[in-house]
Amino acid sequence: MATAASVSGNREKELWRCLGEVNDPELDEPITEMGFVERAVMKGDGSVEIDFRLPTYWCSPNFAFLMLDGVRKALDQLSWSPAYRVKLHDHMFAEEVNRGMAAGKTFGDIFAELAEDQDLGALRETFRMKAFKRRQEAVLRGLRQHGLTDREILGMDLPAYDVARLEAGEAAKQKPRYRAALIERFPDRRADDPVFVTWEGQRIPTAALGAHLAELRGVRVNMEFNGALCRGLKQTRYKELDVVDGEPTLVDFIMDRVPARAAPTA
Repeated sequence: MATAASVSGNREKELWRCLGEVNDPELDEPITEMGFVERAVMKGDGSVEIDFRLPTYWCSPNFAFLMLDGVRKALDQLSWSPAYRVKLHDHMFAEEVNRGMAAGKTFGDIFAELAEDQDLGALRETFRMKAFKRRQEAVLRGLRQHGLTDREILGMDLPAYDVARLEAGEAAKQKPRYRAALIERFPDRRADDPVFVTWEGQRIPTAALGAHLAELRGVRVNMEFNGALCRGLKQTRYKELDVVDGEPTLVDFIMDRVPARAAPTA
């Protein structure tokens, strides 16, 4: 029979796993790896408290919305269906966001005015496209490095893709993520359809793979630059202590706060 401690530990791991599936939409990297989840705590009654902080005070409210909405959806998927509180810190719209959430408003209602009439659906689609391309480029390069010819790569269907082996690294990391993006983009595709297609669903001719990779590289370089910028900006606001109560802990340079516990190790 499971003890209260083991149940709590399993739930905490599930919490961090679900949060780790939420990506920064612009960078296609988990918000947990970016350090945006400053604190995630499960209370004694099973409820959850999340403290969320972005790299800068002026981060786009649209980006904040997309990530916070992802956090909300992740928390709604938790197996024990807890009550939860999500609090945004040190952002120019933190007061409006937190007040709206406390009043039970949806993120859509809260950000209706803050989004400046921008079509968030179109914004989501743009980020999905960039993520698709970045993941695809990593896998294509990895398969080339593994010794496959361009014709073999572009001739892959889903069964062949699933059994393909890659060296440990970025390509191996992105392989299942590209598969997920492909299925999300083309849910009606057949198993024998080519795995590597353009965002529009067009086949990539073997002779055109070099030019296609050059286009994808531009997307990746831009996303990597933005990611490095975000990390650099974040590091000007935070420092990481070696150990607090046995775990790595982030502490704000600016505010006098109780250190927040980092994600538990597996």
